[in-house]
Amino acid sequence: MLRPWRHIERRKSRQIMVGNVPVGGDAPISVQSMTNTLTSDAKATIEQIIGLQEAGVDIVRVSCPDEASTKALKEIVNAVDVPIVADIHFHHQRAIEAAQAGAACLRINPGNIGDAKRVADVVSAARDHGCSMRIGVNAGSLERHLLEKYGEPCPEAMVESALYHVGLLEEHGFRDYKISVKASDVFLSVAAYQQLAEAVDCPLHIGITEAGGLTSGTIKSSIGLGNLLWSGIGDTVRVSLSSDPVDEVKVGFEMLKALGLRHRGVTIISCPSCARQGFDVISTVRELEQRLEHIAEPITLSIIGCVVNGPGEARETDVGFTGGGSGSGMVYVAGKPDHKKPHNEMIDHLVGLVENKAADMKAADMATTVDKDLAEGQ
Repeated sequence: MLRPWRHIERRKSRQIMVGNVPVGGDAPISVQSMTNTLTSDAKATIEQIIGLQEAGVDIVRVSCPDEASTKALKEIVNAVDVPIVADIHFHHQRAIEAAQAGAACLRINPGNIGDAKRVADVVSAARDHGCSMRIGVNAGSLERHLLEKYGEPCPEAMVESALYHVGLLEEHGFRDYKISVKASDVFLSVAAYQQLAEAVDCPLHIGITEAGGLTSGTIKSSIGLGNLLWSGIGDTVRVSLSSDPVDEVKVGFEMLKALGLRHRGVTIISCPSCARQGFDVISTVRELEQRLEHIAEPITLSIIGCVVNGPGEARETDVGFTGGGSGSGMVYVAGKPDHKKPHNEMIDHLVGLVENKAADMKAADMATTVDKDLAEGQ
């Protein structure tokens, strides 16, 4: 059913590739995170990236501040299944080494790389090894002449910096780039991205940098990035949290799911609970979230403590449970009341229903893929 009030019209941008992940154009908005291990410790970095993969991450960035890091990069790239972005600052040789090691993208400020010859060498390495680039402008590290010109970090200064760096790449005919203009201030970030979106046609990587801890950073990022995404701006998302990088991925997906821009994993619709609840809603939802983390298929699950809003919410979800009297509640399947279940058995029962539905969806997707492959082979 078409609901125009739920539709977000995304900004039109050209598409680039980050490894095997398309970014921009009509590609899904990708979710990115960054490792916090020493990149030179390949084992620890690989373990962290695998954890991010399990959470559904699309792209992972690793910092490459020294030669030991770029030496470890080849092992890391070969051990994981997601594109790796090498974060480079100042040292043009690290960028060349990262490209040679298999990085899918280089995150750079071309103006920090050095003279024109060094920029040309980095562009050449990127082109030779199939790397894209991200021009990463940050309010905390703007060029001195821009701070002198504008007096402080402001949207105009950030966009001017980005466009200057674009020019350095375009001089060499290199157009496989995306741009970010991040700040820790929500107003500054949003305004900078809005101005940049009007000035360029390349994909935009959006984020509120140094957003803070899990709770405060999630709120801050949701306000800023939610504003941008709702207006159609953003092709990749990174939620910067002082927390486990897996939390960044979870928050990123929840943000996109809330806006109908990505559909991955179980979406739980639950009430905050009150004196009418027939069971402990809060602990039930907490346990269900943990036990259903492994589900990648887009499934909706409603958990409502009583019959006031429960039936109405359950009608809109794949699986639902509404608390009732006498220690049992109603289980809904595909929006319809199906059977009753005691409160003390509902968690295991609901997990089973969701897992079975996920398995059916996966099997259907595989069958569709096989049919498509067969049709294309004829």
